[in-house]
Amino acid sequence: MNRASKLIGLIALVIALSAMATASASAHKKHDNSFTTAVIGDTPYGAAQNANFPNDIAAINADPNVGMVIHLGDIKNGSSQCTDTYFQSIRSSFDTFADPLVYTPGDNEWTDCHRASNGNYNPLERLQKLRQVFFDRPGVTLGQNRTFVRSQQWRGFPENVRWRRNDIQFGVINLPGSNDDLVPWTGAWGDGLTVGPVQQGEHDSRLAANLDWIDGVFSRAARHRTRAVVIGLQADMFDPEAAAANQVSAYAPIIHKIATRAAAYRKPVLLLNGDSHIFEADHPFAAGQQASTIYGETAVAPNVTRVTVNGSTTAPHEWLKLRFDPGSAGVFSWTRVPFAIQP
Repeated sequence: MNRASKLIGLIALVIALSAMATASASAHKKHDNSFTTAVIGDTPYGAAQNANFPNDIAAINADPNVGMVIHLGDIKNGSSQCTDTYFQSIRSSFDTFADPLVYTPGDNEWTDCHRASNGNYNPLERLQKLRQVFFDRPGVTLGQNRTFVRSQQWRGFPENVRWRRNDIQFGVINLPGSNDDLVPWTGAWGDGLTVGPVQQGEHDSRLAANLDWIDGVFSRAARHRTRAVVIGLQADMFDPEAAAANQVSAYAPIIHKIATRAAAYRKPVLLLNGDSHIFEADHPFAAGQQASTIYGETAVAPNVTRVTVNGSTTAPHEWLKLRFDPGSAGVFSWTRVPFAIQP
């Protein structure tokens, strides 16, 4: 073989090796874009779960794939007191999560605290206490390995945050059960029959902030051309029992906002909620489904998948292992993982 032939062969080999390296780097990059988030809600409920909560946290911490945790609210059951001491104990537990933790409040820790069994607290004062304990550093997550998120602190709602990771846009809003805080307060704070001006004002201001935040989540998803949107909140807006009790009417504007923005977005949208305690995965914004039958919503968004996480004392006591793969057609998938120690 002459020198020219050897040179041509060498060049061909270099090109082939370069192509292989590029393909390998591309495959590695795609692999790196996949990530896993743990999702829990409506826990710990009661003394047994509270005592066992460190074991739950240790189990999630032990999973090497998990890179973030989302708690969808209700950090206590509905018949225990909303004390400062309890809030601080849960904050201390949250601080032991190894990964960044995003927490959005539930009704049990503020909306429903007017109940005698909860201590006859002023719900607005309890919400401010939650902000003091859990959102003392607006724009920063909880957990040991904290990270930065965008907060709505400028509007007085530090609990509303959004973030983007590997081509997925996330956001959470403070949307509790109890008809989004329009079940009338009792005791020293209301007659239990009508919604007073203070309670109505709280709801209206938070609703406006939540609608604005949802707009922001979808607008940023469109701007950055993300592969999917994820929205987390506490309330099960499609709970049949709540609907039968006429305790879902306040969610209509949220339903309309998600429906219209998701329909325009067209890509996968994942709605995460707790509240009703039993795992559910469905498409409530598809034609003829709950958004239409319960709320009369006309916008259709079959691209929205809703997942309700197991909570309260529903067996098995578990967490949701949520995997995101921006390079796949479906983008997200999940596994229900029972905790090894069942309280």
